[in-house]
Amino acid sequence: MTAGWIHAKPQAGPSGYGPQPAAEPRRPQPPGELSGPQPAAPRSGSRPGRSWRPAGRLGWLFIRGRRLTATVAVIAGSAAGLRIALAAGHWDTYGALQLPLVFEAVAAAAIAVSTASPFGEPERVTGRWLPWLRLAAALALTGLAAGLLAAAGAGAPLAGGALDVLRNLAGLTGLGLLGAAVLGGGLAWTGPVAYLLAGLYALYTQWHPPALHTPWLWPARPPHDLGGALCAGLVFLAGLAVATVYGARDPAGE
Repeated sequence: MTAGWIHAKPQAGPSGYGPQPAAEPRRPQPPGELSGPQPAAPRSGSRPGRSWRPAGRLGWLFIRGRRLTATVAVIAGSAAGLRIALAAGHWDTYGALQLPLVFEAVAAAAIAVSTASPFGEPERVTGRWLPWLRLAAALALTGLAAGLLAAAGAGAPLAGGALDVLRNLAGLTGLGLLGAAVLGGGLAWTGPVAYLLAGLYALYTQWHPPALHTPWLWPARPPHDLGGALCAGLVFLAGLAVATVYGARDPAGE
């Protein structure tokens, strides 16, 4: 064998015998044509709108886990009770102001209790969606309660009017949401009920001195009072923020 020469062994062809045929020359790619395998065209029967279905299932799971349908029933019952009470008889001066506050507290307590689920919070696996679900539920229920209670007093002698309903309900709901984060959903009703007693007494003192004038007892303030509206609004925003971020304190199975 001559030194410096290396004889390459010819590669076998597809059949295993003989040299492998030379590769075909690559066809020039026309401008604008994509190289490589192309994805299959979507079938005519496919539905591009199916992406919303997981979000819909998550919302339905949240509604059922928090028993929000029962909460809506309690709110509607409160509005119906207020309407019946207004139509049933004549209320005196401070009794006319105390009556709506009772039904507003019932609605606020129902909203606060609905923040907890007996099954815990399985929606935590969704990550960022759970706080938005909490926020949407609290705002929707509060808006529904304000609308139904205000509508219950339409055409009836509702003392304070719709502004009084909105202010009182917002403040009471904020107290309930704060109570849910601190005490748990099962005891969240204690905040609105305790404040109800304080509000009823504050209204009573307006006709039986010495009167209480602090804006933190906003039920005793006039409907257009800025201080009372600010205090109630601050409490509501604080409760809404805490409930959105932390939710109810209840562990699973409590």
